[in-house]
Amino acid sequence: MALIDTSRAHAHPRPALGFISRLVEAVISWNDRRATRKALSQLSDRELDDIGLSRGDIDRVARRF
Repeated sequence: MALIDTSRAHAHPRPALGFISRLVEAVISWNDRRATRKALSQLSDRELDDIGLSRGDIDRVARRF
């Protein structure tokens, strides 16, 4: 069974760096979603079924990150 670690420590951005912080956060979120989609796509249908997902659920699950 595969383990996907999606926990990430988030620092609170400084107000002066708001735009840059939001941009970095957007890139991090995009990468987390991409990595989640890739990891779930590599599982077999049986493994997905074991965790209560189907291939059609992968995008929905990835959007949570």
